[in-house]
Amino acid sequence: MHELGTVFYVIEQVEKICKENDLTTVGSVTLEIGEVSGIIPSYIIDCWNWAKKRSEFMKDSELKIENLEAVTYCEDCQKTYPTLKYKKICPYCGSEKTYLLTGNEYNIKEIEAM
Repeated sequence: MHELGTVFYVIEQVEKICKENDLTTVGSVTLEIGEVSGIIPSYIIDCWNWAKKRSEFMKDSELKIENLEAVTYCEDCQKTYPTLKYKKICPYCGSEKTYLLTGNEYNIKEIEAM
């Protein structure tokens, strides 16, 4: 379960920002999670709820998740399409010369703190 490691990394980064900016309390953290990132949102929420209790800044914080659609680009016809629906083969021209544009990342989008 790599979600726990992901949560520890996010908490570490948020704590660093809190210390650098003299913040005392985090109300919420918003993560953007790609559809094909391998991160399971329900697992990361469970890990967050367990791990946040160990942080002086985030004991009562909420984790918000925004899903990022996986989008693939076709080099032959230069169009984009939804990755989960069509996988690697372009639905417009049938080409396999495609690559993932978005959807495999996770980002800390927003931190609400005081």
